[in-house]
Amino acid sequence: FLCRVCLKSFPLQRLLNRHVKCHTDIKRYLCTFCGKGFNDTFDLKRHTRTHTGVRPYKCEHCDKAFTQRCSLESHARKVHNVQFNYKHKERRDKLYVCEECGHSTRQSEEHFVHMNDQHPHVP
Repeated sequence: FLCRVCLKSFPLQRLLNRHVKCHTDIKRYLCTFCGKGFNDTFDLKRHTRTHTGVRPYKCEHCDKAFTQRCSLESHARKVHNVQFNYKHKERRDKLYVCEECGHSTRQSEEHFVHMNDQHPHVP
C-alpha cells in the first residue's frame, strides 16, 4: 500500500491510513500536559505516557518496564535473547491500561471495574 504524498509503502492498509494523517497540519488531539498536537489517539497516548510515567509493559526477565509493547519486545530480543514467533496476522493478547495510574490487565471486565471504582471522574 503506497502513500500518494511521499511514496512510502506499507504492508497493511491500516498502517497506510494511519501514516497519511501525518501529512496534514491539523492536529485534532492535544496533550493536556504540554499542548503538543497529534493526528491520532495512538500517538497522543504514547506521548502522554512520557508525562505520566505509565509503563505497562514489564519485562519478565528483569525489572525494566516500557511504554510500548514493541519496546519491550526489542529489549527482550537484544538483552535477553528472547525470540518471538508470531504467525502472520496473529493477535497478541491485548493489554488494557489505565492511563491515570498505570494499572494494567488482560481482562476488559477487570479494567472496566477498575476505572469505575478508582477513577469514576474519567470519561
